[in-house]
Amino acid sequence: MFDWSLAAPAFALGYLLGSIPFGVVVTRLAGVADVRSIGSGNIGATNVLRTGRKGLAAATLIGDALKGTAAVLLARLVLGEEFSIAAGLGAFLGHLFPVWLKFKGGKGVATYIGVLAALAWPAAIGFCLTWLAVAGSTRYASLAGLCASAATPLLVWIAGDRNVAALFVLLTVVLFIKHRDNIARLIAGTERRIGQKTSGTASPR
Repeated sequence: MFDWSLAAPAFALGYLLGSIPFGVVVTRLAGVADVRSIGSGNIGATNVLRTGRKGLAAATLIGDALKGTAAVLLARLVLGEEFSIAAGLGAFLGHLFPVWLKFKGGKGVATYIGVLAALAWPAAIGFCLTWLAVAGSTRYASLAGLCASAATPLLVWIAGDRNVAALFVLLTVVLFIKHRDNIARLIAGTERRIGQKTSGTASPR
């Protein structure tokens, strides 16, 4: 029988790991401008790349993904397989709404991938291939993330895990909501492309 008393600790574990703002941490340690003051003001890897430091962007991407993976794996190890979904949800929401940054976090694509890798790794490969194809052809990171995430619930469902598929339906809806400004800019043709230079101050999200 599912023990609901352990679901809350699993979610909390995921949230605390997910709320680590790697984009802020790595840029601060490197002594560059606060990532929240440039580009979109977002704390994710795409905006860190606008500092001109590819290494920092890569470190942010890896950190944001691995915290999602770590949350799921730790919950699985300590609490059991059935609580890994709660931990994954917590990690994703922790990245989006970190308590350390007054609940103003990133948009969640890297953490989404990290959670997906731990819960359904074949679907994570499909996500990455879709992301690379769309990003390579359009140079829009946001469009690539949206297309890849839209395909993810179906990929997981085909793999046969209905509970994980249901989780990613929820995560995908939230991810689209967080990208609503990007969607508007894509439609208007004003979305920044990967590698496009920007001014030193944050623009409205």
